[in-house]
Parts: sequence; C-alpha cells; structure tokens
Amino acid sequence: MSKILVIGARGRAGAAAVAEARERGHDVLGVARTAEGGLVAGDVTDAGRIAGLAAGYDAVIAGVYDGGSDPGDFFPAAARALVEGLEKAGVSRLVWVGLASILPTVDGTLLMDTGGYPTEYRSFFLAHQAALDIFVASSLDWVSVAPTGDFDHANPSRKGGYRVAPANAQDLISYADLAIALVDEADHPAHHREAIGVVA
Repeated sequence: MSKILVIGARGRAGAAAVAEARERGHDVLGVARTAEGGLVAGDVTDAGRIAGLAAGYDAVIAGVYDGGSDPGDFFPAAARALVEGLEKAGVSRLVWVGLASILPTVDGTLLMDTGGYPTEYRSFFLAHQAALDIFVASSLDWVSVAPTGDFDHANPSRKGGYRVAPANAQDLISYADLAIALVDEADHPAHHREAIGVVA
C-alpha cells in the first residue's frame, strides 16, 4: 500500500485520482483550497504548507488550476512551490496532470503548433510549459501525464485501461481512465522526468 497525496482533489482529474487510489487500497489524502467533504485545506503555491502535508507520503499527484489567477503566474508559482515543498518533505515522486497542447504529435510537432489547433489559449499552454521547465531544473522524479487529445465528456465511464501515445487532437480519454495512469505512475513509476500522453 502506498501513501499518496492528491493536490487539487476537488477538480475532476484530482477527484478521479483519489477514487482510483482508494479503490486500490492506498492511504490517500486529498487537498483542496478549502477543507470540505473529507479534504484538507492547502494552497498549491504555498511551499511550506506542501512540505507539511507531504511529509511521510510516497508520492504526490497534482492536478491544479486557478481560474481567478493569470495562468502565466499561477502555474510557475505552483511548480516552484511543489519543488521547494516536496524537496523539503523528502518526497521525490511528483505526478503532474499535464496538457495535451504541449505534447509532440507523431511527427514531432507540438500539438499547439499543428494546423487548425485553437490559438486563443496559447498563453495558457505556455504557462503549463513554464511549469514543466521548473520541474526539469529540479531534483524531483517527476512525470507529467496528459490526455493525448481531450477528455471524453460525453462518455465519462471508466474503460479500465490506457496506452501511452503521441498527441492527437482527435483522441479522447475519460477522467477515470486518466486516473488509472496517474495512480500507476505514483504506485509503480515507469516514466521519469518527462511528459507523456495517454489515451484509452
């Protein structure tokens, strides 16, 4: 049994990760901005709070977003706090919920640079990349796990599996199946210091 801390546990990816980890019998603590519904309060940009919460855990899964903040500020701040807090807590494994847009397609072109891909959220994509750059410069054993395309909102059911693949805007995966990959990477790390995409 692993001890897994899930930051962003009220979000769809985080909640699915909590459910998946608990189904496997792991000791799971969910963290959100406010302490409700069995979750504890914690701010992902507060390194001291992260250090205190993460101490004694085997891995941290972080699926975070703040719609009230500039993503160019929020994601790098979250990444810096995670690095500082986890290093202080002695926790090396971080599983980050990533973004398909900054993954390479089969020919190596980043998905966000392919023809017809929406450009209005490019600053959001680049903010996610800035977070990864901070992880790259750290000592953490991190992995970024993202859908290869998008989430399957029409069919949110758990199919029970996934595969690692290049980015493809047409691909879909449910949050429940993404959670399988997230918990796998917390449980039995197979990818190290890289960003991967998964599809059902």
